[in-house]
Amino acid sequence: MSKRLIQNLAKIITKQVDHFSQTEIECLLREFYSIIGQTTNTGKNTLDERKFRGILTNEFGLTNNTIMERVFKTFDKDNDGFVNPKEWVEGLCVFLRGTLDERIKYCFRVYDLSGDDYISREEMLLMVRNCLRLHGEEDPYDGIKDLVEITLKRMDHDNDDKLSFDDYAKSVKDLDIVLEAFGTCLPNATKIEMFEQRVFNEKKERR
Repeated sequence: MSKRLIQNLAKIITKQVDHFSQTEIECLLREFYSIIGQTTNTGKNTLDERKFRGILTNEFGLTNNTIMERVFKTFDKDNDGFVNPKEWVEGLCVFLRGTLDERIKYCFRVYDLSGDDYISREEMLLMVRNCLRLHGEEDPYDGIKDLVEITLKRMDHDNDDKLSFDDYAKSVKDLDIVLEAFGTCLPNATKIEMFEQRVFNEKKERR
């Protein structure tokens, strides 16, 4: 992808997203094309799920397969099975620098495994069990079930036995620690700083 094409694309995207300057978007686009291995404007300029998962693990420390699959789907807004350059930048806006409201919407979408606009007891149980397995703990099903019941009772403000977006948003705003209650789906501050320093500094130097 030529310098001029990247600059033109960044100029367009800058008008449609928040949190990044045009220069930063140019750096993110260079990183995108570096990842997919495209050096010219030919072929399919998109990022597949396998490479995307590699980025989530290597750059941001995410390892839960269920969570990574859902994060990919939040980036892939047109549901074509790939992340294109615009989706890459739009996703990173929230992933790296999102406001609390933006992160609430993002996390809820990640946790809503069925896409029905609710987080069910079964979905909570699946995600919590997967997270505990990843950390090498045994699978005490009854203990996990009790934990999910306590969490659901605390967050289910309308008492319909599942979490709506409003339930989840109110709970997070009351106690922000529950933002990632069902599994880590956002990078921590250290990972964000390392990624931004590498991408923004290196890519600016190569301009």
